[in-house]
Amino acid sequence: MNENANKKLERQAVRNERIRKVVIYFLLTLWAILVLFPFYWMLLTSVKGYGAYNSEYVPRFFTLSPTFENYVTAFTAVSLGRYFFNTFVFTVLTTLLMMVVVILSAFAFARLDFKGKDIVFSLFLSLMMIPNELVIITNYVTITNLDLRNTFMGLILPSVTSVFYIYLLKENFEQIPEELYKAAKVDGTSDFRYLWKVMLPISRPTIVTITILKVIECWNSYVWPRLITDDSNYFLVSNGIQEIRENGFGRENVPAMMAAVVVISVPLVVLFLIFRHKIMAGVARGGTKG
Repeated sequence: MNENANKKLERQAVRNERIRKVVIYFLLTLWAILVLFPFYWMLLTSVKGYGAYNSEYVPRFFTLSPTFENYVTAFTAVSLGRYFFNTFVFTVLTTLLMMVVVILSAFAFARLDFKGKDIVFSLFLSLMMIPNELVIITNYVTITNLDLRNTFMGLILPSVTSVFYIYLLKENFEQIPEELYKAAKVDGTSDFRYLWKVMLPISRPTIVTITILKVIECWNSYVWPRLITDDSNYFLVSNGIQEIRENGFGRENVPAMMAAVVVISVPLVVLFLIFRHKIMAGVARGGTKG
């Protein structure tokens, strides 16, 4: 009797587990469809002809005659190539400068001893509580007073530091045993050499994560470039797309507009797919202490 009861309980448990998995996978599949559908619709619209798109009184979820003419139009009708180049320069320079600032700041807070370090770091973290809108206002006034509007310098300077990234890397640096630092100092190793030879290699996952997140942030930057530039020669892809929509073909030729958006989105999608595991591992490593 006991054996039969146990077998029934086991079968019931297996059945319940299967039902639970079916429900979970169903909900995940439904959520994935909801999230991915806008991207599918954007890609589908980008390969529809202008006439075919306008003739659809009821939108179709597929097309039997895809065309790449919209992608040609996106690069020839507007300065999309220039927007790409500007964004590339802005992203590379901003990320490089920010990494220098973040690495040196995180090292100073994690290993160097100076008077009032804890108070300074607490005040530094309190900056995260200030709304970005207030920072944008002060940055705009400063950049304008320095006559740096419509320049790469004006675009880059306000973005070369990040309190969150400094905090993330500092927490990672503090996981490295302090005995290594003391031993290196006894051997006469300089702080910079210890940082370069020991701390950076150990913290590589977090550094890679910060770099990727900053690249994505720069590529998607919209408010600040839109505010500080009104010369199309300095437009990035974000405000360049807005310019296309307002003054280009965006309002009339929706398929070409979608083609431009696809071209701009592809680099970030590819970047995330390649480094997604490193991003998750770096965030988990930086947020775990002890």
